[in-house]
Amino acid sequence: MIKVYDKYIFMQVLMATLVAIILFTVIWIAPEMLLNTIKRTIEGVYTPQVAVMVLVCELPKILGKAFPVGLLLGTLFTFDKLSKDFELTIFRAAGMSFARIIAPVVVLSVIVTYFCFVTYDKLIPYSCEKLNEIKKVNPVSQFVYIKKDVDKHPLAGIIVSRFNRDSMENIIVLDFADKVYSDLHPLTNIHVGETGYIRDGKWTLKNVTSYQISTDGIFEEIASLDYLDILKGDDALNAKILMDYSTKRDREIDNANLWKYMQLLKKENLDEEYRLNANKYYQRYIHPLVCILLALMGCILGFSRPRERSLIGFVIAIGCVFIYYITLPFFDLLAEKGVLPPLLAASFSPILFAIATYKFYQSKELSSNINSKCKHKYIQKKDM
Repeated sequence: MIKVYDKYIFMQVLMATLVAIILFTVIWIAPEMLLNTIKRTIEGVYTPQVAVMVLVCELPKILGKAFPVGLLLGTLFTFDKLSKDFELTIFRAAGMSFARIIAPVVVLSVIVTYFCFVTYDKLIPYSCEKLNEIKKVNPVSQFVYIKKDVDKHPLAGIIVSRFNRDSMENIIVLDFADKVYSDLHPLTNIHVGETGYIRDGKWTLKNVTSYQISTDGIFEEIASLDYLDILKGDDALNAKILMDYSTKRDREIDNANLWKYMQLLKKENLDEEYRLNANKYYQRYIHPLVCILLALMGCILGFSRPRERSLIGFVIAIGCVFIYYITLPFFDLLAEKGVLPPLLAASFSPILFAIATYKFYQSKELSSNINSKCKHKYIQKKDM
């Protein structure tokens, strides 16, 4: 049953968390992002409307980090204030256990966890897409694709010097021979196309120069072709997905498409890319759960004696958050290089957080036995 206490604690923590999220967002966006946007607006690159849209589209990337940090600071500030005002002492003396006291906070942390998950899954990819449209970003890059048979033997190598969406420039196609030697894999043809396009499930080259090569590695014939289809069907579709996603960061892809991209990388035996993206995919589900751990940590660190300095708790909290975010790239690298499985690499930091939270709980002596002692001392003091 929801009681007055639950509403009181819920609203206190909610307001403190919102303030912390706003402050974190302002501090994060002000130094560089805001100044660059203002500078480009003054230079005439952005109109005022576009500048506002740029800042709005940048917000979801900040909120993904602001949610857990804001919840930690909000719970820590609220429970520290309740401790200093003797309210937590009264709650515990009235027989409320630690689990009952933090129950409203757990409910709030679950709600924030959901918003954090949606932010990473929907808002950030959508805002990145809109931001690219506003800035008119059309990434131009190189791409290499190896076409293989069912036994994973290479059939052809495709090298695209430049591509932009469905158009390509300076494409080289290497047709491999069926016979493979121990020291080399001979070629049968080399096709060089000036331009190319992807349409109707096909990769087509234009203005092609084709070189036929003998088994001795000598050019036998050189031919000019107006058109040449190099990929069709599933091969064309898979290569297009790999080429498109090669210019994107993981945060620009939602969960469903990131999962499909992972499976395609695994199918194509691109092990390092697969492990890195698998790690990022698991982080999408595990990272929001850190909100619950940080909320518990904030509650525990907020429990203090009336005259105990609260600065220690805030320093510990900020230190834990700093360590968490600064170690994420390190575990990404371990997953990419295969030192740790992607799931373990994504879970390692939250597991350490859970252990640290439990240790803080033990150090604060918040067991039920301590609650009964506090109640006994409070009654004695009241009788005096």
